[in-house]
Amino acid sequence: MFGFLKRKVRDVYAPVDGNIVKLESVNDDVFSTKMVGDGVAIIPITGHFTAPIDGVVSKIFSTNHAYSIKSDKDLEIMVHIGLETVSLDGKGFTRIAQEGENVKAGDVIIEADLSYIQTHAKDIITPIIVTDASDVKEIDKNFSVVKSQDKIMEVS
Repeated sequence: MFGFLKRKVRDVYAPVDGNIVKLESVNDDVFSTKMVGDGVAIIPITGHFTAPIDGVVSKIFSTNHAYSIKSDKDLEIMVHIGLETVSLDGKGFTRIAQEGENVKAGDVIIEADLSYIQTHAKDIITPIIVTDASDVKEIDKNFSVVKSQDKIMEVS
Protein backbone atom coordinates (compact mmCIF):
# COMPACT_ATOMS: atom_id res chain seq x y z
CA MET A 1 0.00 0.00 0.00
CA PHE A 2 2.77 2.47 0.91
CA GLY A 3 5.37 1.23 -1.58
CA PHE A 4 7.27 4.51 -1.37
CA LEU A 5 8.01 3.72 2.29
CA LYS A 6 9.74 0.41 1.52
CA ARG A 7 13.39 0.29 2.48
CA LYS A 8 15.87 -1.04 -0.04
CA VAL A 9 17.72 -3.57 2.14
CA ARG A 10 21.14 -4.91 1.25
CA ASP A 11 22.93 -7.58 3.28
CA VAL A 12 26.65 -7.44 4.03
CA TYR A 13 28.44 -10.66 4.96
CA ALA A 14 31.54 -11.28 7.07
CA PRO A 15 34.62 -11.31 4.82
CA VAL A 16 36.57 -13.41 7.35
CA ASP A 17 36.05 -15.56 10.45
CA GLY A 18 36.43 -13.62 13.69
CA ASN A 19 34.89 -11.51 16.42
CA ILE A 20 32.92 -8.40 15.44
CA VAL A 21 33.49 -5.23 17.44
CA LYS A 22 32.21 -1.68 17.20
CA LEU A 23 34.00 0.53 14.70
CA GLU A 24 34.35 3.14 17.46
CA SER A 25 36.66 0.74 19.35
CA VAL A 26 39.24 0.63 16.52
CA ASN A 27 42.50 2.27 17.64
CA ASP A 28 42.71 4.52 14.57
CA ASP A 29 40.87 7.86 14.30
CA VAL A 30 40.22 7.48 10.56
CA PHE A 31 38.03 4.47 11.31
CA SER A 32 36.78 5.09 14.86
CA THR A 33 35.45 8.55 13.97
CA LYS A 34 33.92 7.17 10.75
CA MET A 35 35.83 9.57 8.47
CA VAL A 36 35.64 7.07 5.59
CA GLY A 37 32.21 5.67 6.46
CA ASP A 38 30.30 3.60 8.99
CA GLY A 39 30.48 -0.13 9.62
CA VAL A 40 31.99 -2.67 11.98
CA ALA A 41 35.39 -4.23 12.56
CA ILE A 42 36.40 -7.87 12.84
CA ILE A 43 39.28 -9.33 14.79
CA PRO A 44 40.15 -12.03 12.25
CA ILE A 45 41.13 -15.59 13.13
CA THR A 46 41.82 -16.79 9.57
CA GLY A 47 43.66 -15.25 6.65
CA HIS A 48 41.07 -15.78 3.90
CA PHE A 49 39.48 -12.40 3.13
CA THR A 50 36.44 -12.62 0.87
CA ALA A 51 33.92 -10.41 -0.88
CA PRO A 52 31.31 -9.21 1.64
CA ILE A 53 28.75 -8.56 -1.14
CA ASP A 54 28.16 -9.51 -4.77
CA GLY A 55 29.66 -6.96 -7.13
CA VAL A 56 32.78 -5.75 -8.89
CA VAL A 57 36.19 -5.41 -7.27
CA SER A 58 36.38 -1.63 -7.60
CA LYS A 59 39.75 -1.19 -5.86
CA ILE A 60 42.60 -3.27 -4.50
CA PHE A 61 45.37 -1.15 -3.03
CA SER A 62 48.81 -1.81 -4.55
CA THR A 63 50.00 -3.11 -1.17
CA ASN A 64 47.02 -5.55 -1.06
CA HIS A 65 46.10 -4.47 2.48
CA ALA A 66 42.63 -3.17 1.53
CA TYR A 67 40.00 -3.64 -1.14
CA SER A 68 36.54 -2.43 -2.10
CA ILE A 69 33.60 -4.22 -3.68
CA LYS A 70 30.86 -2.18 -5.40
CA SER A 71 27.43 -3.69 -5.92
CA ASP A 72 25.01 -2.80 -8.66
CA LYS A 73 22.72 -1.47 -5.90
CA ASP A 74 24.54 1.74 -4.89
CA LEU A 75 26.58 0.05 -2.19
CA GLU A 76 30.36 -0.04 -1.81
CA ILE A 77 32.10 -1.95 0.98
CA MET A 78 35.77 -1.52 1.87
CA VAL A 79 37.70 -4.17 3.80
CA HIS A 80 40.87 -2.80 5.41
CA ILE A 81 43.03 -5.65 6.71
CA GLY A 82 44.80 -4.53 9.88
CA LEU A 83 45.98 -1.10 10.99
CA GLU A 84 49.01 0.67 9.54
CA THR A 85 49.43 -2.31 7.20
CA VAL A 86 50.17 -0.08 4.21
CA SER A 87 53.67 0.23 5.72
CA LEU A 88 54.21 -3.51 5.15
CA ASP A 89 54.48 -2.70 1.42
CA GLY A 90 52.52 -5.81 0.45
CA LYS A 91 54.46 -8.29 2.58
CA GLY A 92 52.09 -10.78 4.21
CA PHE A 93 49.37 -10.28 1.57
CA THR A 94 48.61 -12.28 -1.59
CA ARG A 95 46.15 -10.93 -4.15
CA ILE A 96 43.73 -13.59 -5.42
CA ALA A 97 41.17 -11.45 -7.31
CA GLN A 98 41.83 -8.53 -9.65
CA GLU A 99 40.33 -5.05 -9.96
CA GLY A 100 37.37 -5.03 -12.34
CA GLU A 101 36.55 -8.68 -11.64
CA ASN A 102 32.94 -9.66 -10.92
CA VAL A 103 32.72 -11.53 -7.61
CA LYS A 104 30.09 -13.17 -5.45
CA ALA A 105 29.95 -12.80 -1.67
CA GLY A 106 32.36 -15.41 -0.33
CA ASP A 107 34.86 -15.32 -3.21
CA VAL A 108 38.41 -14.96 -1.86
CA ILE A 109 39.96 -11.57 -2.66
CA ILE A 110 43.12 -11.52 -0.48
CA GLU A 111 45.05 -14.17 1.46
CA ALA A 112 46.85 -12.69 4.46
CA ASP A 113 49.50 -14.06 6.81
CA LEU A 114 47.99 -12.97 10.13
CA SER A 115 51.07 -13.99 12.14
CA TYR A 116 53.29 -11.77 9.99
CA ILE A 117 50.83 -8.89 10.16
CA GLN A 118 50.42 -9.23 13.93
CA THR A 119 54.20 -9.09 14.36
CA HIS A 120 54.94 -6.24 11.92
CA ALA A 121 51.88 -3.97 11.94
CA LYS A 122 49.97 -2.03 14.59
CA ASP A 123 47.00 -4.45 14.75
CA ILE A 124 45.17 -7.17 12.79
CA ILE A 125 41.73 -5.68 13.47
CA THR A 126 39.90 -5.32 10.15
CA PRO A 127 37.39 -2.51 9.57
CA ILE A 128 34.54 -3.31 7.17
CA ILE A 129 33.24 0.03 5.98
CA VAL A 130 30.14 1.10 4.07
CA THR A 131 31.87 3.88 2.15
CA ASP A 132 30.51 7.41 1.97
CA ALA A 133 29.90 6.85 -1.75
CA SER A 134 27.06 4.44 -0.87
CA ASP A 135 23.38 5.36 -0.83
CA VAL A 136 22.70 4.57 2.85
CA LYS A 137 20.16 5.77 5.35
CA GLU A 138 20.50 3.16 8.09
CA ILE A 139 22.85 0.32 9.05
CA ASP A 140 21.74 -2.48 11.35
CA LYS A 141 24.84 -4.20 12.78
CA ASN A 142 25.46 -7.66 14.23
CA PHE A 143 28.03 -7.89 17.04
CA SER A 144 29.08 -11.48 17.64
CA VAL A 145 31.59 -14.14 16.75
CA VAL A 146 31.12 -14.91 13.07
CA LYS A 147 32.23 -17.26 10.37
CA SER A 148 32.94 -15.95 6.91
CA GLN A 149 29.66 -15.27 5.10
CA ASP A 150 27.53 -14.79 8.22
CA LYS A 151 25.39 -11.66 7.83
CA ILE A 152 27.04 -8.79 9.73
CA MET A 153 25.16 -5.72 8.50
CA GLU A 154 21.85 -4.86 6.91
CA VAL A 155 22.06 -1.61 4.97
CA SER A 156 19.04 0.38 3.89
